[in-house]
Amino acid sequence: MDEKITQTLDRVKVKRRRADAGRLVEIMSEVTGEEPVLWPGNIIGFGSYHYKYASGREGDTVKVGFAPRAAALTLYGLIQRYGEDTAALENDELLQNLGTFTTGVGCLYIKYLDDVDEAVLRELIRKGYEAG
Repeated sequence: MDEKITQTLDRVKVKRRRADAGRLVEIMSEVTGEEPVLWPGNIIGFGSYHYKYASGREGDTVKVGFAPRAAALTLYGLIQRYGEDTAALENDELLQNLGTFTTGVGCLYIKYLDDVDEAVLRELIRKGYEAG
């Protein structure tokens, strides 16, 4: 694993969350087939894509990834809300079976991996990666 990723994980103070972050790197690597890359904000990302808004603003971001924050693991690219989009509806069904989590604008917060069903999490990661 890249030294920057290892250093980021080593800085996680809560031992259980540090272990979960290491496990999440393994899971996301297995599901995506990508090696982790450290992005700004200590986001550990897998794959990237270029986006462009109607306003003209554009940039690059992770297809899927996470940040090991103090309060929870913050996962990116796993939940999508596009009106009545089929992928969003399927994700809603998956989320109902995921376990204990909270959401923010485009983020999924998981306190500990033991709180969620790993098979459902893997499916959310796969769908997020393929949609990116």
